[in-house]
Amino acid sequence: MRILLQYVLPLVLPAAIYFGWVLIAKRKKISLQDGAWFWTIVAGFALMAGGLVYVALTGGSEPGRTYYPSHVEDGKVVPGEFK
Repeated sequence: MRILLQYVLPLVLPAAIYFGWVLIAKRKKISLQDGAWFWTIVAGFALMAGGLVYVALTGGSEPGRTYYPSHVEDGKVVPGEFK
């Protein structure tokens, strides 16, 4: 799910919205210069804002905890953690 939200959706959704608009514009005989870039940029900003909200709500740790970065113990890498 994380891969879908962080990698696939931000890349595919704006392009899908744009190509959908192109199909609608061709059916209604609308010139492609009448707003395709505007709506593509709006969709990009909406996805960016949604991604920032998602990361803000789901990421991080509780306040007051201390982060210990990854380090090597006895030749093995110990991942970073909050304690």
